[in-house]
Formats: sequence, structure tokens, C-alpha cells
Amino acid sequence: MQPVEAPPTTPAAPPAVEDRAAGTALLPHFYTDPALLEAEQERIFERTWQLAGHASALPSPGSYITTRAGNQPVLVVRDKQHRLRAYRNVCRHRASRLLSGSGQCKGAIRCRYHGWTYRFDGSLIGVPEGLMFGERLDKSTLSLMPARVEELCGLVFVNLDEDAPALAELVGDLPRRLEPYRIPSLRTFRGGSGAQPANWKLVVENYVEGYHIPIAHPGLMRMLDYKYYDVDVHEHHVWFDAPLREKPSSNRLERLYAQLVEPMPGLGKEDQRVWRYAFIYPNTAIDLYPDQVNTWQLMPDGTARTYDIWAAYRPPTSGIRTRAVQWMNQRLNTLVLKEDIDLVDNVQQGLQTRGYACGPLSRREAAVAWFADRVRADLVPDARSR
Repeated sequence: MQPVEAPPTTPAAPPAVEDRAAGTALLPHFYTDPALLEAEQERIFERTWQLAGHASALPSPGSYITTRAGNQPVLVVRDKQHRLRAYRNVCRHRASRLLSGSGQCKGAIRCRYHGWTYRFDGSLIGVPEGLMFGERLDKSTLSLMPARVEELCGLVFVNLDEDAPALAELVGDLPRRLEPYRIPSLRTFRGGSGAQPANWKLVVENYVEGYHIPIAHPGLMRMLDYKYYDVDVHEHHVWFDAPLREKPSSNRLERLYAQLVEPMPGLGKEDQRVWRYAFIYPNTAIDLYPDQVNTWQLMPDGTARTYDIWAAYRPPTSGIRTRAVQWMNQRLNTLVLKEDIDLVDNVQQGLQTRGYACGPLSRREAAVAWFADRVRADLVPDARSR
């Protein structure tokens, strides 16, 4: 039975008991209800740490990158003391976006609309024809709107909540697990963006479970030793180990990859035959391969579409053999991505079925249950049937 919505004159009710239960999936309306979009933005994307990019894109004072926290534009800049600073990417005058893409500022941040200019510390220092504003212009009240920024193992994260706990305090031993991959020393060699025809939460849930591999990913099933595919669930992140099979694949490209792959500097022989994945709530995915590291930012674009930004990183000294292996890796994972896009599209359409309720979750879907619990906790009291 679906819980009944409280009358408009009463305070918003908490989710029904069966919707709060640990180890259960989200109800269908979490993926289809437009009314939840604003709550997600406010209670998830403006209160959590999200990936902005790689520290190598910010090598010197004035270097900047831009990103989004949900639907909110954010910029990150390195100041003259080489510290990272983050701000909402908007001019305080008439809301023009200040910066786009990535690049280098020439000593200050200058709005391209009317030329309002800000120091890297966010303070307003220049207003063309300032006398025309009279007493209405008080520069001290018009600094850029600040955001939090942290670097974690070479990856830059932002948080719009200035009172949020430090990212390092939330992720426990994750830095220790990432350290052997020497992510700060890696450099981008591929990247891009795309879209998936499903709610962002479906895309996340697909990423954080391997239960569908035997059915939906024949290539991965040939490569990975599925019985040892393991997940380690923590409060703010999950970690996956996916060992490669000892038996050579029947597919030539998969077999060549497994034969030729060598561990990057910092990794040992024990890392040569395992793919690892880390996911930081709510929307940061890190793929850790022996030959490269990939990152994904998964952002909502309405109820039935996810916008993703991805990048691939490798050591700057990668030789011809390693580059060939990295090309194979990208080819293999591009096929997996296409399969996943078809899967989440199919689920998004299935969620329109009247009367549908999700079945039980397998132990192999422990991270799906974890993610559902996190979403429910953040969206209370909005997480209720409508």
C-alpha cells in the first residue's frame, strides 16, 4: 500500500516506515517526481563534496577551473599564495557568469559583461565608472560568494556549505587506498562529457553494483573474476575490488589487454590484475586501473537525464606499450558504458509502470542499499510518496 500524502495544512510527514527501512531500494517516485529536484539541489548538492577536477589544471596563481554543484556554477582559482579558493561563479553586479571552462586569469577575475573585477580572495576591487553608482556602491559588501574547496590525493573537490565537515574527515582510509596510484602526478590524456537518458540516481546505482555483470556485460564477465568481485561500504564512500581472471579471455582485445597491462609507478604486482572503483557520495566516481585512473562527475539534468563529465589520467612518462594498453582500456570501457546507458534507459522507462514496487536487494547490491539510505536521510521530509 502506498503511504498517503498529508493534507497541505499539516507539516510535511516523514517517509513511510517501509520506505525508511535499511537495505531497501528507493520508491519509484524518487526517480520521476519533478518536485524532488529542488530538494535534491538544496539538501544534497549544496551540502556535499563534489569533484571539480584535477589539481594539475591549477598549476600557478591565476589558474582556474569551473564546475557545477548540482545546478550551481562554481569556480576554483589558485591565489597568489598558491592556495585554492572556490566561489559561486557569478558576478555580484548583474549575475553574469564570471569564468567558463579552464584557463589563466591575468592578475584578477574580471567580469566580461561590465568589467567588475575581483581579487583572487574574492574582494571587489574594480567597478568601471564607479562614481555613477553614488552611495549605492559599497564594495565591501559585494565580494564573491565563497565556497569550500579541498584537494584529496590530487583531486579538487568543492562544497557550497561553508559549515560542512572537511572532506578528509569523511572519507576515512580512502586516501591511503588511493595513494599508491599517485594521482597528483598523473596528467589528463582524454576527457569529455555526455548524457545518459536516466535519473542521476539510477546512473549511480548502476555504477555501485556488480550484480548485473553476468547478464549485461559479457566482456566484463570474461575479464573479471566475478566470484571475487567485492564491495566495502563506508558511511560516505564505497570501494570495489574487481580482480581479473587468470584464464585468458576468448576475446582478442580483452586477452591482449590482460597480457600487456603493467602497473603504473607506485603500484605493485598485486595491483596488476585488479580493477578498483571508489564512489564518494553523492556523485563522484573514481575508476582505478593498473594503467590509468578515470574520474566521473554525475549531475542531474531534470528527472530523466544525467549529465556526466569524465577524464582519464596517466603518468606523463607512459611509453608506447602502456599507451596501447590505455587505448585498449578505453575501447573496452566505452563498450561497457554503451551497455550501461541502455540499461539505465530501460529502467527509467520501467519506472513509469503503475503499481510497481522494487523487489528485495541482493547482498551484491549492498552499495545500492547504502546509497538509497543516504538519499532518504538527506531528503526527509520530502522523501515521501506524492
